[in-house]
Amino acid sequence: MIRIILVDDHAVVRTGYRRLLDAEPGLQVVGEAASADEANALIMRVAVDVAVVDLSLRGSSGIEAIRRMLVRQPDLKVLVLSMHEGAGHITQALRSGALGYLTKYSEPGDVIDGIRRVATGKRVFSPEIAQVLAEEALDGDGALAHLTPREFEVLRMLAHGESANCIASSMHLSPKTVLNYLTLIRQKLNADNDFKLLHLAARHGLVDMSRTINA
Repeated sequence: MIRIILVDDHAVVRTGYRRLLDAEPGLQVVGEAASADEANALIMRVAVDVAVVDLSLRGSSGIEAIRRMLVRQPDLKVLVLSMHEGAGHITQALRSGALGYLTKYSEPGDVIDGIRRVATGKRVFSPEIAQVLAEEALDGDGALAHLTPREFEVLRMLAHGESANCIASSMHLSPKTVLNYLTLIRQKLNADNDFKLLHLAARHGLVDMSRTINA
């Protein structure tokens, strides 16, 4: 039996995937989480084989959730299931430890197959994701590829209008540490002011416009 947790901040999405997966022989959803903090706490309470994670969570993103869960349970297998198709999100999710990356346009059968494959340690990607990764390999590293997952998360939250204090609270860091991260990010991206930094973040798709409109 493959034990699964669903990490997505939309209850209706979690309910839909729970029904799909629980109806499949050999798969069992053992828990749900709506945020990185909830996912981290859930890992401590239940035995899990695969975490299916959306990247667009409120507060800290799925990338941070992946990193923190794998600190707690290094043998956990992670499958990203997200609307994000940008190279920055894909690269950072994989760097954080995700084995697979599917888009939410994937067919139900592909999601089920993806869970089974990552449970055995195999990588799996939607065709769209595989194409982005191939293009990145041909074109060379993008600007955001130079960031660590934690630096990427700080930049993402800054792009969403979060203050250094809010970022520190969400990521369980000190405000001083966040400011140090921002200094490193500016240096790596050659951005001498926040306007250039935010413009670069927006150009690479770190701002989820659909979520901003629906908020």
